Amino acid sequence: MTVVPVSAFVALGANLGDAAATVRQAITDLGTLPQTRLVRASRLYRSAPWEASGPDFFNAVAEVATLLDAHALLAALHGLEQAAGRERPYLNAPRTLDLDLLLYGDDHIATPSLTVPHPRMDQRAFVLRPLAEIAADKVSATTLAAVAAQDARPL
Repeated sequence: MTVVPVSAFVALGANLGDAAATVRQAITDLGTLPQTRLVRASRLYRSAPWEASGPDFFNAVAEVATLLDAHALLAALHGLEQAAGRERPYLNAPRTLDLDLLLYGDDHIATPSLTVPHPRMDQRAFVLRPLAEIAADKVSATTLAAVAAQDARPL
């Protein structure tokens, strides 16, 4: 029996240190995760912090093909965050790297540690615009229009 990889989408963001370089490196690092291949990634987008203060964020969205289950993929993403020096001192704190699992195939997951589709992705232009760039079928025109006033500009 052949095992088929799942297509998953990951949001990347950073606003501490050389944030743009960190996001670019994290995109590359996604392809080094076990049983995972980087399929494509959006351009970088720049946006003001969401519900917090601090430097602007650099964001992107990447698609991976993975044989990892959703929870194992999330754990691997947390490992990349940790390797980049991620700390979580308080909610919405500035960060060296933030990786969110947006979509995992067509799965709907609701556990204490993971909700997929990501529960707030439809509210954030810095997620929707790069996602639409690489997977237009995943974002409706209505959803994009709802965040049109938000700041998220491609570099």
